[in-house]
Amino acid sequence: MTHKRILVSELSNKLIMVKHSLPCLQLLLIVFASSCCDRSSGADDPTAGFAAVELTEDRFKLHKPYDLPPEQRYEVRDGVRRMWVYCTDKPFSPGSPTKPRSEILLNKTYTSGVWQFEGYGYVPAGTTGVSVMQVFGAPPASGHNTTLMLHVYGGRLMYYHDETRVVDGDIYDRWFRLNVVHDVGAGMLAVFVDGEQRLAVAGRGRWRHYFKFGVYTQTDPSHYMESRWKDVKVYTKVLD
Repeated sequence: MTHKRILVSELSNKLIMVKHSLPCLQLLLIVFASSCCDRSSGADDPTAGFAAVELTEDRFKLHKPYDLPPEQRYEVRDGVRRMWVYCTDKPFSPGSPTKPRSEILLNKTYTSGVWQFEGYGYVPAGTTGVSVMQVFGAPPASGHNTTLMLHVYGGRLMYYHDETRVVDGDIYDRWFRLNVVHDVGAGMLAVFVDGEQRLAVAGRGRWRHYFKFGVYTQTDPSHYMESRWKDVKVYTKVLD
């Protein structure tokens, strides 16, 4: 009989604990559901509410090793722009302290508003230690030349070389859709991969900005680096 009383007492105590913990559980569920909703909404078209900016071919400016003709580091075939570089290549201009690159500067600058880059990228396995996309421009006081860079290390696409901000863990040998939104006034950027928001970060201040994509050598690079891009577009926010 005593044993039964103990069991009943323990059961009663557990029921009281569950009752008091319900508000906490409900709060956790609400937070989790909200997070899921945010992710599902991230799967919507990130270009909704934006207008495409006309990009003629002369807006695509190639930066390549200064001592080589364009065709040795860049080609366009069937709508795909392929850029490649070796870590032993020269910089884009004589005397430049920068590392080798073969990348396109989208000559559409902006200093205010909300702007967006969109493109379908492809990075072959083995390419590492390289930037494949960047939002160029930052105030000199920031100590940086860029507002955002997306690097590839070991098949992972990440914010600069920040292991805690990986936006895609398996980028090799597949086409992926990349959208980068830059709200200059709010000082915020958002990165989407395949329509899903993967990153939101603060900018570095208002400056003269433009987008770049291709391959630009970073730390611990592979000997050979390559990326391919198609359907590259620039959008700006439609004001109400």
